Amino acid sequence: MKDHESRRRFLSKGAMALAGVPFLPQAITAGKIKHEKAKSSFRSPVKGRSQGIRFAAIGLNHGHIYGQVQAMLEAGGELVSFYAIEPDLIERFQKRFPDAKLASEEAEILEDSSIQLVVSASIPVERAPLGIRVMQHGKDFMADKPGITTLEQLEEVKKVQQETGRIYSIMYSERLRNKATVHAGDLVQSGAIGQVIQTIGLGPHRMRAHTRPDWFWDKKNFGGILTDIGSHQCDQFLYFTGSTDARVTGAQIANVANKEYDHFDDFGDMNVLGNQGTGYIRIDWFTPDGLDTWGDGRLTILGTEGYIELRKYTDLAGREGGNHLFLVNQNDTRYIDCSEVTLPYGEQLTQDILNRTETAMTQDHCFLATELALKGQAMARKITFEENW
Repeated sequence: MKDHESRRRFLSKGAMALAGVPFLPQAITAGKIKHEKAKSSFRSPVKGRSQGIRFAAIGLNHGHIYGQVQAMLEAGGELVSFYAIEPDLIERFQKRFPDAKLASEEAEILEDSSIQLVVSASIPVERAPLGIRVMQHGKDFMADKPGITTLEQLEEVKKVQQETGRIYSIMYSERLRNKATVHAGDLVQSGAIGQVIQTIGLGPHRMRAHTRPDWFWDKKNFGGILTDIGSHQCDQFLYFTGSTDARVTGAQIANVANKEYDHFDDFGDMNVLGNQGTGYIRIDWFTPDGLDTWGDGRLTILGTEGYIELRKYTDLAGREGGNHLFLVNQNDTRYIDCSEVTLPYGEQLTQDILNRTETAMTQDHCFLATELALKGQAMARKITFEENW
């Protein structure tokens, strides 16, 4: 009997104590996450394939070329021809796109007046010189990132772009070819999280060293880790904060686990400050083989009225596939499946080529994202993790 009375007193005291905690009921209900599928806000201006463009590919050295070509095909474009010198890359490309003609030389494409756009994923250091030749032949150009690997290249590309009036577009695919990131842009523009204050972009990548070509290990070929992978994150920082001017406030790089390659870094991070927000960027080559994809790319967008978190390529909580978006604001907490969102970049670029507009990406934005990555690389402090540091 005494035991029962003691238990009643304990429960009664506990209930009184909980009654004095006003946030408990809200905390319980806030844990219920709403689930939904995203609906695209983009409406295609392309009316059938007659509105597409004729384009060609030069340089197949990175697998991103397939996403670049696919973006233009989805917009009704016609892949006319391609040029490369590596037999294995040619064979793979021909299997994927058997209707495209293999050009005998680069000039065959550049001098074909019917071709309006050239896309390229050549060795990165070769992209800017190629883009200059393309623009000087009266064509527009779409490069894989990094589209430019040195500040000197950047100045020359900007000069020729101004002289020719052609489009020099860099396909920052972690935004432009990711459905969750595209939908995040729609949400931000609708005011879902208020004014954006900061982005935190994480770009981990899997190494698989045995699959990498020789040029991969020397930063003179790709500009360095911040120039290369970091350009994705610089693009997203500018886009989501709406910054039109920005600078790098700090950067560092390291070669932690690949010391046999003297001109390579496997870790880097940088801080950026724009006229509309701030950003932190971290990139690395340490994705373990146990992950189900090449990298757990993430983006957090902090606003004055909430935040968005993207798990672009995988969800460690167990949801299948990629394109996962989490939205928390003053109204609720939502998980949004973005797998059916439309990717507008190819069609927007098509319209820009046809109408000489800047809907896919302004030229200033394209160059500023690259400039931030290049300056971050140039100023980065080389750090080590020695035992007696």
